[in-house]
Amino acid sequence: MCRHLGYLGPSRTLESLVFEGPYSLEAQSYAPRMTQGNLLNADGFGVGWYHEGRAVRFRRAQPIWTDRSFRELTEVVTATCAVAAIRSATTRFPVDESCAQPFRAGDRLFSHNGKVEGFDDVEDKLRDLAGDLAEAPDARAPVDSALIFGLAARRWREGAGLAEGLAETVTAVAGLAAGRYNLLAADGTALAATTWGDSLFVRTSPGTVWISSEPLDDDPTWEKVPDRSLVAADLDGIRVTPL
Repeated sequence: MCRHLGYLGPSRTLESLVFEGPYSLEAQSYAPRMTQGNLLNADGFGVGWYHEGRAVRFRRAQPIWTDRSFRELTEVVTATCAVAAIRSATTRFPVDESCAQPFRAGDRLFSHNGKVEGFDDVEDKLRDLAGDLAEAPDARAPVDSALIFGLAARRWREGAGLAEGLAETVTAVAGLAAGRYNLLAADGTALAATTWGDSLFVRTSPGTVWISSEPLDDDPTWEKVPDRSLVAADLDGIRVTPL
């Protein structure tokens, strides 16, 4: 269900982030190797990055491989920190741009790879946990991921750090419902992610961090993150701790 990636490092084009490599994010939209329960991730896509400290996004409700204008845009836009995602819509949720991720709360970008099992049974409880959705308008999107985002945004507003907010969110949501809760977030200077039921890999080199649902190429330095882990990353490196 869905795929995502995060990048932090020297400035590079969005094209190199999304389209380069034999198993690029674009390739994962039509030929994912490790996804669970679906064959395509063709129900939308999005990329978020930072321009002069501001989090900006490009999102669409169509397959990423069909948007030639976006491909041209990525050739000239550069980023030092980015989150990108492709979507496979969960049954009963619409294929709509508002559901494409990353979501945004202030200077933070968020993506959820997975689903909430039995969402109808816990929707009201998730809304209570998320609190005032006016503080994070993307949390109003008609998809289960939106309320998970709303809860993370609330944790951040209340003072939690980037990674701490994701950890608290996964713990709370998993306590209500089974599901797959691979989350990814960025704030322009750091990345954070969780593994809970789906694949995640990291790759580092001096001054560069990649986090991705699947390796983007055959480089042997990609490392698989154990399930039920929290990843916190900045330019000093990556820290992985159990959830």
